[in-house]
Amino acid sequence: MRDLAALVVAQAGRLVGTDDPWEPYRLVDADGAVVAPVAAYLRDLQAADRAAATARSYGLDLLRWFRFLWAIEVCWDRATRVEARDFCRWLQVAGQPVRPHWRHQGEPETTTNGRPVGAHRPYAASVRAHSETVLRSFYDFHLDAGTGPILNPFPLDRAWRGRRAHAHRNPMDPARHERTGLYRPTVPSRVPRSVPDEEFNEIFARLRSHRDRALVAFYVSTGARASELLSTTQGGVDPGRGLITVVRKGSREIQELPASTDAFVWLRLYQVEMAEEIPRGHTRPLCWTRRRPARPLTYHAVHRMFERVTSRPARARRCIRCVTPPPTGWPKTRVCR
Repeated sequence: MRDLAALVVAQAGRLVGTDDPWEPYRLVDADGAVVAPVAAYLRDLQAADRAAATARSYGLDLLRWFRFLWAIEVCWDRATRVEARDFCRWLQVAGQPVRPHWRHQGEPETTTNGRPVGAHRPYAASVRAHSETVLRSFYDFHLDAGTGPILNPFPLDRAWRGRRAHAHRNPMDPARHERTGLYRPTVPSRVPRSVPDEEFNEIFARLRSHRDRALVAFYVSTGARASELLSTTQGGVDPGRGLITVVRKGSREIQELPASTDAFVWLRLYQVEMAEEIPRGHTRPLCWTRRRPARPLTYHAVHRMFERVTSRPARARRCIRCVTPPPTGWPKTRVCR
């Protein structure tokens, strides 16, 4: 019996992003040494044409697992179903660790909401389900290669062994080729969320730059994923037809999406404002960072921008099109909504 309540999992090791196209991400331990089993698995993912973002997501799940193994002093190839069971219980009960901000080193650790360290937020069911899938795939890879344990610590549910999963389905629906993991949590169906028009106007008014306003307008009007919209190049914008070209996340197909007129107006204002700072080119990225030197905007930078906007106190309401004065040469009279 392992006392998980008294277990302290140190934030040892980290997932390092590199500029090497052969190894976009590297998992290192507390001493800075590369974790070889994870490196081999990430190379297999790259060979299967998985995106670098997928390698990062899988690497973070593996980092969480290896930190747990290091805390209980069990080698990864000696892990059994007992360790897998305790890990899933630890994720469910212990919750997310609180990481101190780099600007506040040495100060009492608190969360972003001001809660104490002990008030950890629990991991969502979708996060725990994704972690279980990644770890089962990781051990399946080493099981086939003969470099891991004989039995997968994250097996399939014994209730489905020897017969087809979802046997009591609607016969009119096609059979799904999937199995349920033994320690896989039940992921509840999410209710679609919406933002009222008044709240959206307030959030839009808090945006500080034309770039952020253009991004939000494109996100709302096109419905594209965050990573897909950031794949747009300067040559992939067609204001005449009202279309932008994105690269789809899963299929990698190039697709044109219709966008609103306001989005192209904010984009043009951003391009005029940053004409001397942004490198020009047909294949250059469309959005860049505001800090110098300018770099292509990343997904995590956009995520952080939304966090700053939503955490900022609301200001007085005003028209979306009157957030900033008109550029030089434009008529001062503009029709508002």
